[in-house]
Amino acid sequence: MRARDLGIDVGSHRTGPLNAITDVPGVRVGYSTIGGSTEADASSANTGVTMIVPHDDIWTEPVFAGTHRLNGSGEMTGLEWIREAGELTSPIGLTNTHSLGVVRDALVAEQVERRGPGQYWCLPVVAETYDGLLNDINGHHVTRQHVSEALRVASTDAPAEGNVGGGTGMICHEFKGGSGTSSRVIDTAAGRFTVGVFVQANHGRRQRLSIEGVPVGTKIDADAVPVPELPRGYERGSGSIVVIVATDAPFLPHQCERIAQRAALGVGRMGGTGEQYSGDLMLAFSTGNRGIPPYQWDEDPQVERATVDVSMVAPQLMTSFFDLVVESTEEAILNCMIAASTLTGPTGVTAHAIDHELLKAAMSLE
Repeated sequence: MRARDLGIDVGSHRTGPLNAITDVPGVRVGYSTIGGSTEADASSANTGVTMIVPHDDIWTEPVFAGTHRLNGSGEMTGLEWIREAGELTSPIGLTNTHSLGVVRDALVAEQVERRGPGQYWCLPVVAETYDGLLNDINGHHVTRQHVSEALRVASTDAPAEGNVGGGTGMICHEFKGGSGTSSRVIDTAAGRFTVGVFVQANHGRRQRLSIEGVPVGTKIDADAVPVPELPRGYERGSGSIVVIVATDAPFLPHQCERIAQRAALGVGRMGGTGEQYSGDLMLAFSTGNRGIPPYQWDEDPQVERATVDVSMVAPQLMTSFFDLVVESTEEAILNCMIAASTLTGPTGVTAHAIDHELLKAAMSLE
């Protein structure tokens, strides 16, 4: 079940065929999920790994990328090289806070396995959100095998949403959250381009949730759908959201950075404020400029490939792309909540799924 299945259309622009990040040609998404299936399953492990693969040759052929930080109570590895060089040089991993290092190291091992031994370096991009209310986060349940599985099953099909992959144990606006995705397309004189967004949503307060301007969080309050019982000292709205934006439009790194920044506006339009203890991190990459040389060459760079021809979207079109990113981010967050299932964690904390009938009533759809 997704937003459009309930009659909720976010924004006015067209979606891609799948309404997912995998509408961007070549982009694949894979999951490895631990637990997270039903309300009755109070398993100690409700977590997992998500892998977003920009294209099949990402291990040796970078793509341009840019990042943005709405609030920094979170972690995403590999960002300094993206800020410095504007290049993404690995698949993107998403997991829980205390498994970030394991996933990062597993991606290094995956690269060595695929490329063979050598003196090359690897700075994988892995981001996290905190699932400690619904998962035994200190149990270190995520292993290298889960990373390998997520990469192995990565597909261009429409990704599952809700309680899957790294989003398995997440909470969004005090409803059950998790993994979500959406996309938009734009026709230009240079052809059709696609913008796809993927979120791992674990942020926000109930009373601030707004959908298309409707104050849903106040209409579906704690009396209608209970909010999770938080431990003493845990601030509401803590947790984090990671937003990954993909496009086949030929953006340069500074344009990717601008696109990543606009994803934060989508978070804000849904009611997120970048709360004090929320790690709200955005990354955008473009597959529209292919053929960027590997970050370590076998040949002498003074002799071979001394220059690279690239293209860029005209500045006059950027506002249109900003709109697409904002809408896709909003709908991806909404999709993750609508698809999610109620889940109880090992200490008895329950995150309830948003009630579809109450949501339709709040949006005046019935």
